Amino acid sequence: MEPVQLEPRRRRRCDSPASVPQFCNSPTMLVMVGLPARGKTYISKKLTRYLNWIGVPTKVFNVGQYRRQAVTTYKNFEFFKPDNEEAMKIRKACASAALKDVATYFSKEQGQVAVFDATNTTRERRAIILSFANERGYKVFFVESICEDPEIIAENIKQVKFGSPDYADRDCEEAMVDFIQRIDCYRASYMPIDDEKDRNLSYIKIFDVGSRYLVNRVQDHIQSRIVYYLMNIHVTPRSIYLSRHGESELNLLGRIGGDSGLSPRGQKYANALATFITNQNINDLKVWTSHMKRTIQTAETLAVPYEQWKALNEIDAGVCEEMTYEEIQEHFPEEFALRDQDKYRYRYPKGESYEDLVQRLEPVIMELERQENVLVVCHQAVMRCLLAYFLDKPAGELPYLRCPLHTVLKLTPVAYGCKVESFYLNVEAVNTHRDRPGVSEQLLSLIALCTKSTLRKPKQCSLEIV
Repeated sequence: MEPVQLEPRRRRRCDSPASVPQFCNSPTMLVMVGLPARGKTYISKKLTRYLNWIGVPTKVFNVGQYRRQAVTTYKNFEFFKPDNEEAMKIRKACASAALKDVATYFSKEQGQVAVFDATNTTRERRAIILSFANERGYKVFFVESICEDPEIIAENIKQVKFGSPDYADRDCEEAMVDFIQRIDCYRASYMPIDDEKDRNLSYIKIFDVGSRYLVNRVQDHIQSRIVYYLMNIHVTPRSIYLSRHGESELNLLGRIGGDSGLSPRGQKYANALATFITNQNINDLKVWTSHMKRTIQTAETLAVPYEQWKALNEIDAGVCEEMTYEEIQEHFPEEFALRDQDKYRYRYPKGESYEDLVQRLEPVIMELERQENVLVVCHQAVMRCLLAYFLDKPAGELPYLRCPLHTVLKLTPVAYGCKVESFYLNVEAVNTHRDRPGVSEQLLSLIALCTKSTLRKPKQCSLEIV
């Protein structure tokens, strides 16, 4: 098959051993490897969430889902026996269908990373994937999860597999026995990535859920970030508490940004937060704040050490700092209209965008993944970005997530997602949330943009209603 035709801006050659042209910005296939119940799908989903959050379009292709669509009723482990010829034909067809969808994702949906989530336990299967990728100029990075700790495996089966459609309405003990036999079916033909035979491949091996790692031939920036991310995540049970600062003096005036202190109600909330955290009985809690007065004053009532992060400072509104939205609309109508059209990518003059803020917060996310129980006292835009990461929210929704004052969100990571609990601490505060503008509001802003400024290019007066 012919190589994918890349856009002209991507045509910058890199030194590469591939047999067809491969470019620095070529799409990447992230191929999972390992026996069942080794956390492959957990890793796939976390990686996809992280890469999408930092702006790298990524999608998971779970071959098990293709198999469930092809065979609607699962009977038992015998379907996975290597000598079950009929089942092997179905499984190969499902893998082929998933690969075909990967190609479509890259060519028609502008995807950058595809996570091929399957066992891929044989050298034959991995060779097919490599051939498929080389024919199209894709890069391939293998992620092999190796674990022989019976407690970890049993817990993974308990948390994840019993919720699988394969075992719906099945007795738990019966399901456990069947799944262990399924693992044995794969074990019979499992050939791990060989450090000598496969020395030319790019891969990371993860041993016992992160106790040790082996990395080989990282090709580019994306793969480096994947490795860094994988070396920071863990599966230890923990909770992350997110809270905005108490109501500030500028909040009362409806002004954005600035560095004012707490209002009397804000101080009352700080005291209520201290009581709430004490009643949670959290082991080894770490407390983080920004460098701004209102978060520091909120954390001081906790009477525990806290760490200040400049990265947690509120979004920089540039020339609009300490203005009300009404003042921005009056003095900067063009900026006001442009922000309403694309709030995520809009950058305040001499300030930041939400997109900038996500990049600034990446080290915070990495450290949150490394830690256990953490309370983050932050700001509205910052809290939205952190919440979007944990809840896998797209860029278009991120700037409009509701993060009210005087409310604590408790995030508890679970198998394939995140449990969210909201606690309003019964201290009144102003509402600082601004809803996504409706079509009529956007049209009014657009008219103001086009009539009050003749200096901007016409294309900046276009309006896209999604």
